[in-house]
Amino acid sequence: MPKRGKNYKTALEAYDKAELFEINDAMEVVLKTAKAKFDETIEAHFRMGVDGRHADQQIRGAIVLPHGTGKTKKVLVFAKGPKATEAEEAGADFVGAEEMAQKIQKEGWFEFDAVIATPDMMGVVGRLGKILGPKGLMPNPKSGTVTMDVAKAIQETKAGKVEYRLDKTNIIHTPIGKASFGAEKLTENFNALAAAIIKAKPAAAKGQYMKSVTVAATMGPGVKINPTKIV
Repeated sequence: MPKRGKNYKTALEAYDKAELFEINDAMEVVLKTAKAKFDETIEAHFRMGVDGRHADQQIRGAIVLPHGTGKTKKVLVFAKGPKATEAEEAGADFVGAEEMAQKIQKEGWFEFDAVIATPDMMGVVGRLGKILGPKGLMPNPKSGTVTMDVAKAIQETKAGKVEYRLDKTNIIHTPIGKASFGAEKLTENFNALAAAIIKAKPAAAKGQYMKSVTVAATMGPGVKINPTKIV
């Protein structure tokens, strides 16, 4: 177990760890635990009642949060010709094709936070699967990052688009903003994300869909939300 700092221990004593909070109340508690000297990221964690090892129980998608994430993302676009020009004009930070793939493979270059690709470039991008995949950066049609409408994809990414997907333990981890947002904006972002995850419920899912839900600041402890109150 890692050693916990004084602020973390103080935060734990400030509330009942076993209590299942209403969403608004949970955000208030989380903000009280955000004691770091920087603007902490607030994350939501959903433990889902599905088995992601089965293709028909996968949960994956993307949503533009109402108030963004508080972070400006650097976007890399794989495109050629007119689509490359479109990407540049739409504000992409980096645009290219094979040369970008080689830069990532040979130089370990990762000065970007999101990757968008046109469908015709997936032959090139596909070779980066083992590098981009573990970092959650692999473009995917379900998340809108493999598309011919690169301008829209760039705009949404810059506006605060987040991807949600199951990890190997069937948990979804997604940032919902910064502590400086305040409880109201964080609650609205959380509700938008939760609604998207509910809408993405696989037909094969049985029993309780959301097993448990927790929100936490970067350096703070988890605060539990009552999953039955999420609609």
